[in-house]
Amino acid sequence: MYDLRSDTFTQPSQEMRKAMYLAETGDDVYGEDPTAVKLQEIAAEITGKEESLIVSSGCMGNLIPHMIKGGRGKEVLCAASSHIVQHEIGAVVSLSGTLPVIVPSDNGIMAPDDVRKSIHGYAYDMSETAMIEVENTTSGLIYPLLVMQEIKKTAEEHGLWVHLDGARIFNASVETGIPVREYAAASDDITFCLSKGLGCPAFSVLSSTHGFIKEAKRCRKLLGGGMRQIGILAAAGIYALEHNIGRLKDDHRHRQMISRALEEAGWADIVISSTNMIFFRSQHPVEGIIEAFRRRGVLILREGDMARIVLSLNISDEDAEDVCAIIRDMKTGEFTA
Repeated sequence: MYDLRSDTFTQPSQEMRKAMYLAETGDDVYGEDPTAVKLQEIAAEITGKEESLIVSSGCMGNLIPHMIKGGRGKEVLCAASSHIVQHEIGAVVSLSGTLPVIVPSDNGIMAPDDVRKSIHGYAYDMSETAMIEVENTTSGLIYPLLVMQEIKKTAEEHGLWVHLDGARIFNASVETGIPVREYAAASDDITFCLSKGLGCPAFSVLSSTHGFIKEAKRCRKLLGGGMRQIGILAAAGIYALEHNIGRLKDDHRHRQMISRALEEAGWADIVISSTNMIFFRSQHPVEGIIEAFRRRGVLILREGDMARIVLSLNISDEDAEDVCAIIRDMKTGEFTA
C-alpha cells in the first residue's frame, strides 16, 4: 500500500532511530537538555534569527506568535486557505483572541496591494490590524520571495508583525535554491515543521528575536507545552536537518513523474502541481477516484472537490514508477462512487 495522503506519514529511518537512542538528555523545562539546545541553535543558524524554540507542533508554532503579537481586538491578515483558518480548529481565535481577516489570494498567495488595502488602523469601534500571516509553501505552491519582501515592507510601514508559517519552507528552498534564511528575513518570526517531509516523529521549531522567544517560552508553558527529556526527539530533528533536506528534491521529482502520468491518463485535471504536492479534479466523483486508488493499493486524500497527492521519503523511485503504472492502467469505469 502506497500512502500518498500526506508527508506527515513519514517514518523515522534506522539511522534516525539510532540517533534518538544515543541522544544525551536533560530537563528542557530548565533549559538543560543539551540535544534540544543544539537543535535550537542549528535552527537559529538556518533561519538567520537570533534564537529558536522547540514547540510540540506546527499548530503551537502558529498560535504562539498570535498570542504575543495579536490578541483581543487585533486582526491578522491571511489567505482563506491558510492553515490557521482551515486546519487548526480556530485556535487563533479561541486561544489567542486574534481575528483572522481574509485577504483575496491566488491559491493562498496574497498580492501586496490586496494586503495593503486590507490593513485597518485605529478606530474605537473596529478591530485593528496587528499582524500579517504568510504561508510558504501554500498547498505546495512557493510564495515568491519578491512578493514576501514587498509584504514585509508594507508591514514595516504600518508597524505590523509578519508571521511566516514555513511548515514546508525547506521544500521551497530546495526547489528554488533560495536559502531558508532569505525567506525568513521577509518575516519577523518563522515556524517550520520537522514531522512532515523531513521525516521526524514530532516537533516544529519557532525562530525570532531573543525577546520574542523569551515570551514564546512563557506561552508554550501556558499551553502545556513544557517538556522534559526531549533530546530523544530533538536528536531526530538534528538528524533530519543534517541529512534529509537535500533529498526533498526526490519528492519533487516523484511529484513530476506522477503529474505526467495523471496528465496522460486523460481523466484528471491538475489544479496544482508544485514541490511535493498535486491537487486534481475530474469529471468523475472524487469519492470514486479515491476509492479506486485505494483498491489499487494507493491512498490519496480528498480536499474539497479535489483529490490530493503528497510525496514523501516513504516513496522510492521504484514506488513512484509503480504508482505511475497504476495510474496509466486505471479505467474510468472504476470511478463509480
